[in-house]
Amino acid sequence: MTSRFIKLVLTGCLLVLLSGCGYNEFQRLDEQTKAAWSEVLNQYQRRADLVPNIVATVKGEAAFEQDTLTRVVEARASATSIKVTPETLNDPAAFQRFQQAQSGLSSALSRLLMVTENYPNLKANQGFQDLRVQLEGTENRIAVARNRYIQSVQQYNVLARSFPNNLTAMVFSYQVKPSLAVENEAQISQPPSVNFEKK
Repeated sequence: MTSRFIKLVLTGCLLVLLSGCGYNEFQRLDEQTKAAWSEVLNQYQRRADLVPNIVATVKGEAAFEQDTLTRVVEARASATSIKVTPETLNDPAAFQRFQQAQSGLSSALSRLLMVTENYPNLKANQGFQDLRVQLEGTENRIAVARNRYIQSVQQYNVLARSFPNNLTAMVFSYQVKPSLAVENEAQISQPPSVNFEKK
């Protein structure tokens, strides 16, 4: 009788401790972070799906720079070759590799769009213009999805580092999650150069 009573008391104490230690909040924020990350991946996939159509349209321009197209194709292959799983969020090295591959594709696409300005036939091609608008819309969606992910990671990480929730994080091995970062912050902080000379 006494051992049963002690077990009930210990179980009750454990439940009280778990309810006040942030365990349920960790579960909620972890799921929120995973959902936000899934949206980031969906938008990256949408962009990757647009690339073959853009490349095919640009190839129609006979004199177009082959090197630029090759870089886009290689960057897309690199970005889509990385397998992303839910565990990627808990592996900083894998997360960094994925982020670098996506940044490489962003850079290659930016270069491609910049070079296309030199080709009047492409600028007049309605199919290319439609693809360009879709790509710009997708880049905006990526930015929104990334911001949502960053906010959800921030909430999770604050919980994981705050007392007494950090004790729960240690007991249940809830690691701080990596956030998305801009790799070329120095370039972004510089104002763009404007050249009004006629070509």
